[in-house]
Amino acid sequence: MAASAHDAHACTAPHDHVDAPEDFVRAVEAACEERGLRLTPIRAQVLQLIADAQKPVKAYDLLDQMRKTREGAAPPTVYRALDFLLEQGFIHKLESVNAYLSCHHPSSAQHSAPFLICDRCLATVELEDVRIGQQLEKQALALGFTPQAQTLEVHGLCARCSAQD
Repeated sequence: MAASAHDAHACTAPHDHVDAPEDFVRAVEAACEERGLRLTPIRAQVLQLIADAQKPVKAYDLLDQMRKTREGAAPPTVYRALDFLLEQGFIHKLESVNAYLSCHHPSSAQHSAPFLICDRCLATVELEDVRIGQQLEKQALALGFTPQAQTLEVHGLCARCSAQD
Protein backbone atom coordinates (compact mmCIF):
# COMPACT_ATOMS: atom_id res chain seq x y z
CA MET A 1 0.00 0.00 0.00
CA ALA A 2 1.65 3.15 -1.12
CA ALA A 3 1.17 6.11 1.16
CA SER A 4 -0.85 7.78 -1.57
CA ALA A 5 -3.06 4.70 -1.71
CA HIS A 6 -4.89 5.99 1.32
CA ASP A 7 -5.41 9.53 0.10
CA ALA A 8 -8.65 8.80 -1.74
CA HIS A 9 -11.42 6.32 -1.07
CA ALA A 10 -14.90 5.98 -2.45
CA CYS A 11 -16.33 4.14 0.52
CA THR A 12 -19.98 3.23 0.50
CA ALA A 13 -19.74 0.39 2.99
CA PRO A 14 -18.36 0.49 6.51
CA HIS A 15 -14.89 -1.00 6.84
CA ASP A 16 -12.21 -0.99 9.47
CA HIS A 17 -9.35 0.56 7.55
CA VAL A 18 -5.87 -0.60 8.41
CA ASP A 19 -3.13 1.67 7.13
CA ALA A 20 0.07 1.11 9.14
CA PRO A 21 1.99 -2.12 8.37
CA GLU A 22 2.14 -3.18 12.03
CA ASP A 23 -1.60 -2.58 12.47
CA PHE A 24 -2.30 -4.54 9.29
CA VAL A 25 -0.28 -7.54 10.51
CA ARG A 26 -2.04 -7.43 13.91
CA ALA A 27 -5.44 -7.27 12.18
CA VAL A 28 -4.57 -10.33 10.07
CA GLU A 29 -3.33 -12.21 13.14
CA ALA A 30 -6.62 -11.41 14.90
CA ALA A 31 -8.66 -12.47 11.87
CA CYS A 32 -6.73 -15.76 11.70
CA GLU A 33 -7.41 -16.41 15.36
CA GLU A 34 -11.12 -15.58 14.91
CA ARG A 35 -11.43 -17.89 11.89
CA GLY A 36 -9.36 -20.70 13.39
CA LEU A 37 -6.65 -20.32 10.74
CA ARG A 38 -2.96 -21.03 11.16
CA LEU A 39 -0.66 -18.13 10.31
CA THR A 40 2.57 -20.11 9.95
CA PRO A 41 5.94 -18.34 10.33
CA ILE A 42 6.42 -18.36 6.54
CA ARG A 43 2.92 -16.96 5.91
CA ALA A 44 3.55 -14.33 8.57
CA GLN A 45 6.88 -13.38 6.98
CA VAL A 46 5.35 -13.02 3.51
CA LEU A 47 2.52 -10.99 5.03
CA GLN A 48 4.99 -8.71 6.83
CA LEU A 49 7.05 -8.21 3.65
CA ILE A 50 3.94 -7.22 1.70
CA ALA A 51 2.82 -4.87 4.47
CA ASP A 52 6.25 -3.27 4.71
CA ALA A 53 6.49 -2.75 0.94
CA GLN A 54 3.76 -0.09 1.08
CA LYS A 55 3.21 -0.68 -2.68
CA PRO A 56 2.52 -3.65 -4.95
CA VAL A 57 5.31 -6.23 -4.72
CA LYS A 58 6.11 -9.15 -7.03
CA ALA A 59 6.47 -12.73 -5.81
CA TYR A 60 10.11 -13.02 -6.82
CA ASP A 61 10.95 -9.81 -4.98
CA LEU A 62 9.35 -11.38 -1.91
CA LEU A 63 11.43 -14.51 -2.48
CA ASP A 64 14.64 -12.45 -2.72
CA GLN A 65 13.81 -10.76 0.58
CA MET A 66 12.94 -14.07 2.25
CA ARG A 67 16.24 -15.63 1.18
CA LYS A 68 18.03 -13.09 3.37
CA THR A 69 16.67 -14.88 6.45
CA ARG A 70 15.56 -18.27 5.07
CA GLU A 71 18.35 -19.94 3.18
CA GLY A 72 16.21 -22.64 1.55
CA ALA A 73 13.33 -20.42 0.47
CA ALA A 74 12.04 -21.46 -2.96
CA PRO A 75 9.26 -20.18 -5.24
CA PRO A 76 6.69 -22.77 -4.04
CA THR A 77 7.25 -21.56 -0.47
CA VAL A 78 6.26 -18.01 -1.40
CA TYR A 79 3.43 -19.03 -3.70
CA ARG A 80 1.82 -21.29 -1.10
CA ALA A 81 1.89 -18.44 1.42
CA LEU A 82 0.49 -16.01 -1.18
CA ASP A 83 -2.30 -18.46 -2.06
CA PHE A 84 -3.32 -18.70 1.60
CA LEU A 85 -3.25 -14.93 2.08
CA LEU A 86 -5.25 -14.39 -1.13
CA GLU A 87 -7.84 -17.06 -0.29
CA GLN A 88 -8.46 -15.42 3.07
CA GLY A 89 -8.77 -11.93 1.58
CA PHE A 90 -5.77 -10.54 3.48
CA ILE A 91 -4.00 -9.41 0.31
CA HIS A 92 -4.94 -8.57 -3.26
CA LYS A 93 -3.29 -9.64 -6.49
CA LEU A 94 -3.07 -6.96 -9.12
CA GLU A 95 -3.27 -9.14 -12.21
CA SER A 96 -2.13 -6.52 -14.71
CA VAL A 97 1.20 -5.93 -12.93
CA ASN A 98 1.46 -9.43 -11.41
CA ALA A 99 2.05 -8.03 -7.93
CA TYR A 100 0.55 -8.30 -4.45
CA LEU A 101 -0.79 -5.63 -2.13
CA SER A 102 -2.07 -5.67 1.44
CA CYS A 103 -5.79 -5.15 1.94
CA HIS A 104 -7.24 -2.11 3.74
CA HIS A 105 -9.78 -4.25 5.56
CA PRO A 106 -8.32 -7.70 6.26
CA SER A 107 -11.08 -8.63 8.70
CA SER A 108 -13.55 -8.88 5.81
CA ALA A 109 -13.30 -12.02 3.67
CA GLN A 110 -15.12 -10.58 0.64
CA HIS A 111 -13.75 -7.89 -1.63
CA SER A 112 -14.65 -6.57 -5.05
CA ALA A 113 -12.97 -3.19 -4.96
CA PRO A 114 -11.56 -1.70 -8.13
CA PHE A 115 -7.98 -0.43 -8.10
CA LEU A 116 -6.45 2.68 -9.59
CA ILE A 117 -2.81 1.92 -10.47
CA CYS A 118 -0.23 4.54 -11.41
CA ASP A 119 1.82 3.28 -14.32
CA ARG A 120 4.81 5.38 -13.30
CA CYS A 121 5.23 4.91 -9.52
CA LEU A 122 2.81 1.99 -8.89
CA ALA A 123 0.88 3.96 -6.26
CA THR A 124 -2.35 2.03 -5.90
CA VAL A 125 -5.70 3.24 -4.61
CA GLU A 126 -8.32 0.70 -3.59
CA LEU A 127 -11.73 2.22 -4.28
CA GLU A 128 -13.98 0.66 -1.71
CA ASP A 129 -17.23 1.25 -3.50
CA VAL A 130 -19.26 -1.97 -3.38
CA ARG A 131 -21.71 -0.54 -5.91
CA ILE A 132 -19.16 -0.93 -8.71
CA GLY A 133 -18.78 -4.67 -8.16
CA GLN A 134 -22.53 -5.07 -7.68
CA GLN A 135 -23.24 -3.24 -10.94
CA LEU A 136 -20.79 -5.42 -12.86
CA GLU A 137 -22.31 -8.58 -11.41
CA LYS A 138 -25.85 -7.39 -12.12
CA GLN A 139 -25.03 -6.67 -15.77
CA ALA A 140 -23.18 -9.99 -16.16
CA LEU A 141 -26.15 -11.92 -14.73
CA ALA A 142 -28.54 -10.03 -17.02
CA LEU A 143 -26.50 -11.34 -19.96
CA GLY A 144 -26.70 -14.90 -18.64
CA PHE A 145 -23.08 -14.83 -17.48
CA THR A 146 -22.31 -16.28 -14.06
CA PRO A 147 -19.35 -14.36 -12.61
CA GLN A 148 -17.00 -16.27 -10.32
CA ALA A 149 -14.35 -13.64 -9.70
CA GLN A 150 -13.79 -10.05 -10.60
CA THR A 151 -10.77 -7.81 -10.67
CA LEU A 152 -11.06 -4.28 -11.98
CA GLU A 153 -7.85 -2.35 -12.48
CA VAL A 154 -7.68 1.11 -13.98
CA HIS A 155 -4.28 2.31 -15.16
CA GLY A 156 -3.11 5.89 -15.50
CA LEU A 157 -1.09 8.45 -13.57
CA CYS A 158 -1.62 9.35 -9.92
CA ALA A 159 -2.00 12.98 -8.90
CA ARG A 160 1.66 13.25 -7.87
CA CYS A 161 2.98 11.85 -11.17
CA SER A 162 0.49 13.92 -13.19
CA ALA A 163 1.72 17.06 -11.43
CA GLN A 164 5.31 16.23 -12.42
CA ASP A 165 4.45 16.34 -16.14
